[in-house]
Amino acid sequence: MEKLRNLINITDLSTQEIEELIQVADDIVARPEHYQDICQHKKLATLFFEPSTRTRLSFEAAMLELGGSVLGFSSANSSSAAKGESVSDTIQTVGNYVDIIAMRHPKEGAPVVGASRTSVPIINAGDGGHFHPTQTLTDLLTIHRKKGRFDHLTIGLCGDLKFGRTVHSLIEAMTRYDSVEFVLISPNELQIPNYLKHLMDEAQVKWSETTDLETALPALDILYMTRVQKERFFNEADYIRLKDSYILDLDKLRHAQEELVIMHPLPRVNEIATEVDDDPRACYFFQALCGKHIRMALILFLLGITTGGTQNV
Repeated sequence: MEKLRNLINITDLSTQEIEELIQVADDIVARPEHYQDICQHKKLATLFFEPSTRTRLSFEAAMLELGGSVLGFSSANSSSAAKGESVSDTIQTVGNYVDIIAMRHPKEGAPVVGASRTSVPIINAGDGGHFHPTQTLTDLLTIHRKKGRFDHLTIGLCGDLKFGRTVHSLIEAMTRYDSVEFVLISPNELQIPNYLKHLMDEAQVKWSETTDLETALPALDILYMTRVQKERFFNEADYIRLKDSYILDLDKLRHAQEELVIMHPLPRVNEIATEVDDDPRACYFFQALCGKHIRMALILFLLGITTGGTQNV
């Protein structure tokens, strides 16, 4: 019997496995009819103890387009967690009903607890300020489709780098590729955690910190914007003081490369002006579409389902 595979952190996947997932995601776009019934009679549980739009709905759309079905809840208040049930008990129970689980939780490490008790594959759909590996797969697919490579890129990460789990996961993923450089753009209070600085140093990845977005822009191949997350702050006054630290508009983009790729995990508040949406460099809504395709490929991978086509998961 094969060992059960879960996805808790992006590093649970090798770079070769990521490349295979990207191949399958691209094949899904090229041959959607081949995949429409491939998960027939399979069920996905979406256990979202924390609000979500894109992640939850893209998981649900992914499973439905594969011919499977979906059940679950969209907030802790609509589950037995409101009665005090533990994550462990919820996972053990739901594992009796479904074939695979996607779980989001506000507490760091909750998916690890769930994975220790699960009888079916579990996917971390975001745990507090920790990791968000399927968003990282989404980001990687977007980068691959827009740039055609993962190496020799200068990536600007802007906004909330302290609590931004999408940023943390993307750094972990990209440090495995050659000649990647990070420019970390944030207020001093929202700088990247030290353990990620140590990770980049150990991987011999170049990185620098700045508080000035406009100065950093000309050198960037990719700009990854993030919102300042109100839900991660203990002090509302700090949030109000920092929330408008960076606002990307067309005037700032005059100094950026013509081939710049502007990304954002969404939702945005006002850190990207809506006037940027029509700029050909804006890729964040395309990024959301990539999320559905890569989650389709991931579901097949974790369920051990081969595509039977030119690419196998």
